[in-house]
This record gives sequence, structure tokens and C-alpha cells, in this order.
Amino acid sequence: MSNQNATSVAHAWLDAFNSSDWEKAKAYLASDSVYEEYGTQRHIEGSEAIVDLYKAWKTAMPDVKGNVTSTYTSGDKVAFEMAWDGTHTGPLATPGGTIPASGKRQHTPNVMTLEVQSGKIRKSSNYFDMLTFLQQIGAAPAK
Repeated sequence: MSNQNATSVAHAWLDAFNSSDWEKAKAYLASDSVYEEYGTQRHIEGSEAIVDLYKAWKTAMPDVKGNVTSTYTSGDKVAFEMAWDGTHTGPLATPGGTIPASGKRQHTPNVMTLEVQSGKIRKSSNYFDMLTFLQQIGAAPAK
């Protein structure tokens, strides 16, 4: 796949997430796609389960959006340098339990990598600063 095609798929997928268009987001994922979320140590397999995780993040922060500042592409691999911005107005389900809504805004730096084959995301790896996120929503002691 060309750099341009992989980049287009990656940006279209993020646009679908940002607008909570779950059918469209799922359409950009291979059925056996793998998602790694290093801030929470989650490993998710399959497009259905991945979209369920997206929905859980949007339950906690209905206005959350990924804002890309730089895109790097090599062949079928795309990396976004970005931030997640949103307001914690709903319960946040985590592997360690549920964090109740705080009403606080958060801006969390992030790098996300995506591997695209035949127009579908085969693997995505989300590297975000969980401590910064938790401090901003009041779930961890501030610096």
C-alpha cells in the first residue's frame, strides 16, 4: 500500500472515531485487527471488541477527540503525534475498576501507530501518558 493510501485510511478512521461513527470506524478495521493500549495495558483482538472499547472511552468523555499535530508514514505504517482532548463527564471503565465522572477537562499527549493492509487497519498501538491523564481528571495525585 502506498504511503498516501495508508495515511488516508488512518485519518479517515480517526475522523470516524472523533464523530462517534462506529459503523464507519469498524469498516476501517480488519475483522481480526489487534489494538494495544499501553497506558492501560489492554490488548484487544477483533473489530467488534475494539469498537466496544472506543464506545467505553466515549461514554467517559463524549466530547473526546484525537487531534493530530504530525503524521509520519512509511509504506503501510502510519504514526500520529497527537493529543486526546475531552471532558470526563461519564464513568470511565478501566481494568482496575470504574472511575466516576469528575467533570474535568484533560489534554493527554499521545503517539499512535497503525498498520494498514488492503485498506484496513490490522494493528493499532496507542501510547499515551496515563499518569498525566489520571492527574488531570483528579484520579491520581498531581505533581
